[in-house]
Amino acid sequence: MENKQQNNPLHGITLQKILEQLVDFYGFDTLGELIKIKCFTDNPSIKSSLTFLRKTDWARTKVENLYVRTLKKFPK
Repeated sequence: MENKQQNNPLHGITLQKILEQLVDFYGFDTLGELIKIKCFTDNPSIKSSLTFLRKTDWARTKVENLYVRTLKKFPK
């Protein structure tokens, strides 16, 4: 089981941390353009976005996929 998780870039990272890093990197405006969901475009906040993403699997998957694609671009 541990070997399976070693190659998972999301292992050990909370949804809140993922969202905070994406918002810091892109901002809510660009994030709303990249992933068309209302919690990023209409009165966005980390708290409201987390609430929505925790309840909506398809949206969470889109955010996680964007995070994995963006990992190399994050400043070290």
